[in-house]
Amino acid sequence: MATDPRIDGYAAAILQVAKAEGELARVGGELFAIARAFESSPELRDALTDPRLPIDRKQALVDDLLGGKTASLSINLVNFVVGVGLASELPTIADRLAERAAAERNKVIAEVRTPMELDEETIGRLRVSLSQATGKDVEVKTVVDSSMIGGIVARVGDTVIDGSLSHRIQELRETLTRR
Repeated sequence: MATDPRIDGYAAAILQVAKAEGELARVGGELFAIARAFESSPELRDALTDPRLPIDRKQALVDDLLGGKTASLSINLVNFVVGVGLASELPTIADRLAERAAAERNKVIAEVRTPMELDEETIGRLRVSLSQATGKDVEVKTVVDSSMIGGIVARVGDTVIDGSLSHRIQELRETLTRR
């Protein structure tokens, strides 16, 4: 993946701010979740990236959506990114922040998409399985994807493990049509 020094710079700066505040784990997790919401909501993405909408209105929208649900530092960091005109890069900045935070703990990020919330025990089992499969110490970040029927899709760096029900059905379909 090509790196944009500007995006990496913002991710590094946010990492340092969150670390200094003792909120790295929380902010990293919240920004990751916010980025996934941004990606999955065309309305939110359009509102935060619309050049005609004044910055203060965009920031008020962020405050309304996140206030009381996330750390004030997370809200301030999202407002900062929106304020400098990089709302469209929010997912990339959040992902780089998560990667850098994990790397500081000698871990890699595993993004796991599922059709429903997973309990901590299941996440723990996934962490162990993905660590064994990749040979790396894995930190699991879950994303609920309502478009999935069942199963999971895990991405660790460039490696994708597709255990989704739709993928399994497709494999079965291909097997049957080859006969």
